[in-house]
Amino acid sequence: MIRDVNIEDRPRERLLRQGAMSLSNQELLAILLRTGTKEESVLILANRVLSVFERLHHLKDATIEEMVAIRGIGEVKAIQLLAAIELGRRLAQKHSDEKYTIRSPQDAAAYLMPDMTSLKQEHFVVLFLNVKNQILHRQTIFIGSLNASIVHPREIFREAVKRSAASIICAHNHPSGVPTPSEEDIEVTRRILEAGYIIGIDLIDHLIIGDHQFISLKEKGYF
Repeated sequence: MIRDVNIEDRPRERLLRQGAMSLSNQELLAILLRTGTKEESVLILANRVLSVFERLHHLKDATIEEMVAIRGIGEVKAIQLLAAIELGRRLAQKHSDEKYTIRSPQDAAAYLMPDMTSLKQEHFVVLFLNVKNQILHRQTIFIGSLNASIVHPREIFREAVKRSAASIICAHNHPSGVPTPSEEDIEVTRRILEAGYIIGIDLIDHLIIGDHQFISLKEKGYF
């Protein structure tokens, strides 16, 4: 049990004394979990969590259902872990956003594909750009099957105005892995294009992301 570990070697004490960078993945996870179970220490529980997801990187895609399926992880612990993972994702994304410039559909796809290519549901994402085509902000507008009545331009351009964006790039994934545009995809794109024209914020492109491949609706001549 954790109480059997020398107090100076416990994760919290080591973090205070040596800093967070000195801790292993197991120890950092143990601090987030806070407690173990009656049968095992929090360090052993943390190690089992890492074993279930095989690699630390895979934790970023974990769902609450997958978390609570692990013996010793209840809903509270699962929520704490997912909140910490999301906070880390946002911090990393913010750092990346400040430096990333979009010069081509390939640039936008390279930026979005690592997160979107393996999603199990459709995610409609918008990149908000400044006059230099640098990313100001990224936001998921909608999750679910794409529908023109649900993905409304007002939600997109409200955020664009708030961010003082000069232009936007829209993207959504096809969980099937095939990025061929549907009639619904094209209709949504045209509605966004028209709304942007009225407001004065350009729609640069709409990407459809499949299984490590993508289609640019602009390049394909849909607008």
